[in-house]
Amino acid sequence: MVKPIVKDILFLGQKSEETTKNDISVVDDLMDTLRANLEICVGLAGNMIGVKKRILVFAIGNFIVPMINPVILKKEKPHEIEESCLSLIGFRKTKRYEMIEVEYLDRNFKKQKQVFTGFTAQIIQHEMDHFEGIII
Repeated sequence: MVKPIVKDILFLGQKSEETTKNDISVVDDLMDTLRANLEICVGLAGNMIGVKKRILVFAIGNFIVPMINPVILKKEKPHEIEESCLSLIGFRKTKRYEMIEVEYLDRNFKKQKQVFTGFTAQIIQHEMDHFEGIII
């Protein structure tokens, strides 16, 4: 189900909780909501649709990848970049890493480990900041 995007800074500033198999509908809602916003958005975190769970989704073209309880294991090549967020107005400077290695659960709750670089790595880091209540 497509959900409205949360813009409440107080809500977005709260930390997210671990996701369980009982939260699978949130994964589907995030995927549906991102699909509906692909023209203006490349990633979403659970709190952006009002659910404080450690779930993110990101788009590679029209393909949407969900990550449940992701953890960054390794990060390399820090750099400063400007980003925007669907929950906020304007752009802000932030630090990101060019390469990250992430361990996460896929939609079937199977453990995955993968290296991401460039813009995809940036999206994942941005959405994971949402889990910690960090708003760029």
